[in-house]
Amino acid sequence: MRLQELYKKEIASKMKEKFGYKNNPAIPKLNKLVVNVGVGRFSKDKAHIDNVVSSLSRITGQKPVLSKAKKSISAFKVREGNIIGVMVTLRGKRMYDFVEKLVNITLPRIRDFRGIDEKVVDNQGNLTIGLREHLAFPEIRADEVEKIHGLEVCISNTAKTREEGLGLFRLLGFPFKKI
Repeated sequence: MRLQELYKKEIASKMKEKFGYKNNPAIPKLNKLVVNVGVGRFSKDKAHIDNVVSSLSRITGQKPVLSKAKKSISAFKVREGNIIGVMVTLRGKRMYDFVEKLVNITLPRIRDFRGIDEKVVDNQGNLTIGLREHLAFPEIRADEVEKIHGLEVCISNTAKTREEGLGLFRLLGFPFKKI
């Protein structure tokens, strides 16, 4: 069963029962998902940026947006307008498909993965995960990669508290560490 259908049929009713929501719109749901890659010291290397853009578009199925510096910072050798990152925002069906792929395929493929720490969920119930290597995604073949880069996945939802967000992510299948 697809994750979006599973949410509508089972997860929403479990959340309503667990937290005692009075109506369906009050039940927390996923709002958006942002995949972000900072290019860092390779900001002047056009080939590296193209590599990041192509890998991110294969991973997410959507064309990434280049993030540019708003201010010049001499200590970091950054000029206004330089490309400093690449990001993709997913919503709707693509977001649920990406979450399903992340939980069921990508996270189990990470070396020495013991589970997600509960500290990655903030006070509003949003989840932020950093991955050191993009090779864990099934769309990326290790023999085609020139430089390995990390990425950050931020999942925003409509939960009001941290406990509601944790409950939603547990029901979605995220593997949290046992304390």
